[in-house]
Amino acid sequence: MAGSTHTVTNQAPPLVQYDVFEADRALVAAVERHLAPDLLAEGRSALSGLGRTAGSAQVQEWGVQANEQPPRLRTHDRYGHRVDEVDFHPAWHRLLGKGVGAGLTAAWGRPGGHVRRAAAFLVWTQVEAGNGCPLSMTHAAVPALRTDPALAAEWEPRLTSTIYDRALRPAHQKSGALFGMGMTEKQGGSDVRANTTSARPLAEDGTYELTGHKWFCSAPMSDAFLVLAQAPGGLTCFLLPRVLEDGTRNVFRIQRLKDKLGNRSNASAEVEFDGTWARRVGDEGAGVRTIIGMVAATRLDCVLGSAGLMRQAVAQAVHHCTHREAFGGRLVDKPLMRNVLADLALESEAATTLAMRLAAAYDDGGEQERALLRIAVPAAKYWVTKRCAPVAVEAAECLGGNGYVEESGMPRLVRESPLNSIWEGAGNVQALDVLRALRREPGALDAYLREVGQARGADHRLDGAIKNLLTELADLDGVEARARRLVERLALVLQGSLLVRFAPPEVADAFCAARLGGDGGGAFGTLPHTLDLASVVERARPVS
Repeated sequence: MAGSTHTVTNQAPPLVQYDVFEADRALVAAVERHLAPDLLAEGRSALSGLGRTAGSAQVQEWGVQANEQPPRLRTHDRYGHRVDEVDFHPAWHRLLGKGVGAGLTAAWGRPGGHVRRAAAFLVWTQVEAGNGCPLSMTHAAVPALRTDPALAAEWEPRLTSTIYDRALRPAHQKSGALFGMGMTEKQGGSDVRANTTSARPLAEDGTYELTGHKWFCSAPMSDAFLVLAQAPGGLTCFLLPRVLEDGTRNVFRIQRLKDKLGNRSNASAEVEFDGTWARRVGDEGAGVRTIIGMVAATRLDCVLGSAGLMRQAVAQAVHHCTHREAFGGRLVDKPLMRNVLADLALESEAATTLAMRLAAAYDDGGEQERALLRIAVPAAKYWVTKRCAPVAVEAAECLGGNGYVEESGMPRLVRESPLNSIWEGAGNVQALDVLRALRREPGALDAYLREVGQARGADHRLDGAIKNLLTELADLDGVEARARRLVERLALVLQGSLLVRFAPPEVADAFCAARLGGDGGGAFGTLPHTLDLASVVERARPVS
């Protein structure tokens, strides 16, 4: 029969037109656990609405378009005037507008705001991760600005607005604004105290003139930036507006956009300052202390972003294997494939559960919760972001050759997966930050041990892991060389304690066996065969 060779069979349908939030049982459970009862109904309704938007074919197509048509730098206008603008595909603006409208920059000061925003960020990352960068920077700028009440009063309402205004004009003329950040320089990298950008005071009102460069400037199309520069009193934080109050452009010369492995929809730039106007944030010499609140918030977003990427990778893998048949049955029912999928699902649920627990600590704001965050955020940032790349690669392999084809969406997840481990302080920086907290802030370790101790006695493998961890913590001589090992154990024990307390027994059992009890291999798909793996996979299946 003519055309019979083109009959399509045994292909999984696209994973579209579904509620990304409601289909994620681990995320729904975390929201129910951490949101107050009087906030839950409205919060869940809003998250479900965003989940349906994220799962729609139209919005997923916007994500494809924003990556296929990356931003372009336009340094001059047609008349030769320097403009230093970044042009984006319309899909980028639509995605960013949806993200701002969903409150992804509006958590501060709202009851349950961080839990709601964290869940929304995790959902929205699964559509397109690049627009998460300006959303994260804008959200995270608030704690830094609050060191200066006058600046906070001026800028915070714009940053927490749900109105996306892309126009480059003075901030006081806008209903909403976005923030970027510039810390690293070509000679310093993570060692920001080696920065050479200089700041010369202009007056006694806290205004300065900056001269220098930034090797990485995140989201260069933003309305303002928090940057570090050397003032007479030492390294200092500054607010640098893109457009001055009189409507003229500040000196903000974009030298080039970075050609990145992934995150291609988002612009990252090298920029030069030459007599650039800025306002001081905090005291001279207190730059790192001032901006650290922003850094901590963006690091949590790295954890959330990686959890979102892992969730989408696992959802795609389970969906494919549920519909694909081979060797006389569905792939999802084959014992070996089921083992792989269950192992991936464990990693995803552990990441989601930990990320949402940290968001809840931000909402609580109490002394013990702040102390817990001091260790748990860098430990989670280290470990969860490290696990994202192997999860994405293994999930793509579950689709076979289909997973290596761009149209599947899996290559974009694979390219995106290492990013959060590198940005906002790479792995060694996070490990050293944990060591710093252990040495200088004994309350942080106490808060951590109190948290994991809530699950003591519930699983012998977790109990053993806690005991071994305490042994390691008792000997901090020469600890830097084994810092990664220690921080990995801190993260795994915290994940295990949360899963033992809150996850279904089959999930907690499998996690403790493979991650804490040593009954698992170096590759995914090496879980003990005696576990209830079918239930673990079913829990990860993306069905609303």
